[in-house]
Amino acid sequence: MKQAEVDQKLNRTAFADGPRLLADIGATHARFALQTAPGDFRAVRVLKCDDYPDIVAMLRSYLADHAGVNLNHAALAVANPVSGDYIRMTNRDWEFSTDEVRRALGLHTLLVVNDFTALAMSLPGLKPADLMQVGGGKPASNSVIGVLGPGTGLGVSGVIPTVDGFVTLGSEGGHTNFAPADEREYAILQYAWQTWSHVSTERLISGPGMEIIYRAIAKRNGRQVRDLTSQEIISGALTDKDPLCLEVLECFCAMLGGATANLAVTLGAFGGMFIGGGIVPRLGDWFTTSPFRARFEAKGRFTSYLAEIPTYVITTPNPAFYGVATILSEHLRGRSGANTLMERVQHLQHELTPAEQRVAQLVLEQPRLVLNEPIADIARLAEVSQPTVIRFCRSLGFLGLADFKLKFASSLTGAIPVRHSQVRVSDSTHDLSAKVIDNTVSAILKFRDQLDVRSLDKAIALVAKAKRVEFYAMGNSRVVALDGQHKFFRFRIPTSAYGDSHLLTLAAELLKPGDVVIAISNSGKLPDLLAAVDAARAAGADVIAITSSNSPLAKKASVCLTVDHTEDSTTFLSMISRILQLLLIDILSVGISLDAQNSRLVVEHKAGTGDAAENRRLMISHLDG
Repeated sequence: MKQAEVDQKLNRTAFADGPRLLADIGATHARFALQTAPGDFRAVRVLKCDDYPDIVAMLRSYLADHAGVNLNHAALAVANPVSGDYIRMTNRDWEFSTDEVRRALGLHTLLVVNDFTALAMSLPGLKPADLMQVGGGKPASNSVIGVLGPGTGLGVSGVIPTVDGFVTLGSEGGHTNFAPADEREYAILQYAWQTWSHVSTERLISGPGMEIIYRAIAKRNGRQVRDLTSQEIISGALTDKDPLCLEVLECFCAMLGGATANLAVTLGAFGGMFIGGGIVPRLGDWFTTSPFRARFEAKGRFTSYLAEIPTYVITTPNPAFYGVATILSEHLRGRSGANTLMERVQHLQHELTPAEQRVAQLVLEQPRLVLNEPIADIARLAEVSQPTVIRFCRSLGFLGLADFKLKFASSLTGAIPVRHSQVRVSDSTHDLSAKVIDNTVSAILKFRDQLDVRSLDKAIALVAKAKRVEFYAMGNSRVVALDGQHKFFRFRIPTSAYGDSHLLTLAAELLKPGDVVIAISNSGKLPDLLAAVDAARAAGADVIAITSSNSPLAKKASVCLTVDHTEDSTTFLSMISRILQLLLIDILSVGISLDAQNSRLVVEHKAGTGDAAENRRLMISHLDG
């Protein structure tokens, strides 16, 4: 078959905008594939990393064979820690910016993840035919899973079940200290100490580690031997039945069993322990008779604990493809498929025309993209005409694309998972910006779902009829108080803001019944603020508190508008809490503008003062006038 025909076939993919490029890039080899449907990997090819000066040259070499393929998205698993946009590989002289690589290849999306994160993400989807069980035990459902993989190094990770899928652990567990379990292993450790002051588990339980074990045992046994590679040691043991090579292999598998057991008890991995990497699968059935499982269960008082945990060797080729494909798919979907409109598109898909079905596929696979892109780009990515996009929307009962997007946005918003991404010192400006925005958006959505509407109604009613409103706040919250004072004063409500601890109580003592204090505090524990609130209540004023629900300030208030986002303002500068407090001020402002009594007063005020007066409703950007 000619290459053009192959590329045309690849473009006829189950994904609406073409196949996806996947790669598993190790220290020695890189494996590539084009994913044309879930679980369907085509054009698999293995390249030697030494043949290329950098990662872009290697990617272009693979893609040169598929110049006619329409590629928009790619995901790479690399044998390297991944943190931020810039990656400096530890096992190769390669360094690159993810975004620069994306632009160089003309991709819409490029994800780079740790190779064992990808391998771990593949585990929940592996079938019995993809595995070889070693020893007994049965996996517990909805439980933590662990994975180790000896190869050029020792990869370690885990998978934790959550309500919306699985979360992988970004781990460098291979660099924990090696712990010998008997005299022979202690002799191997002593041999390694002659070269390295710190001997990690990876130093010995890996391909290069097997070679160290070989030299150490040969010295212990008083034998003079030439250096062998790990491949030669495995061949010598399994094919030639060489006693020294067999002893090395048995020692290696016992060490791996001990390391696997340590990870299992650390994670509580009742979902099973999985062995990947390039070494163990080459051992075949011999591994089932090796000391691995016996050492795994040799845990003293915890022997019965470990006997219940099954251990497996991953035998399917290229398992990281499954994991990196899952990570890419979840990224494109925004992990947000669980909503009624998405389900409706899925259920009605078979009733649509073939062209409309391509639009439906794009909606299901990349809802965020459809939500944010103009009609021309949606049509281009789905390879349909713009009128087809409109027909798709109308087939679902919407007036057009704008109407569909409006309803679609509402259905997606509620499904965004609330998460917090820690900003790291190594993060680029792009990454830290994205994390700050994502953290704030997630907190706002969680805040929205927890709003106490009844308390808001009470607060709006109090402010709407207030003769005077005073804002009391100290520290970082003073910014929120000043924002509230500015807004409420525009409503012609007599308003003041106090942030001086000496003036708070003095101002509170001058209040009268019908006046309202809005006290703002992250902690709700400031003594001067609490004293002022007591004075205001004693004077007959009402107090609206914007604070955490269990604080002393909340208990003293007439109405509490709770902000329970956790930020230690005694140690850190409060950021997200301030945004949530400002949102409450905005909600109160819109509520006051809509208040029926206020509307009447506005009309009277405007009628009495002519064109100089302003209608309060027109001051609120959320209203349509």
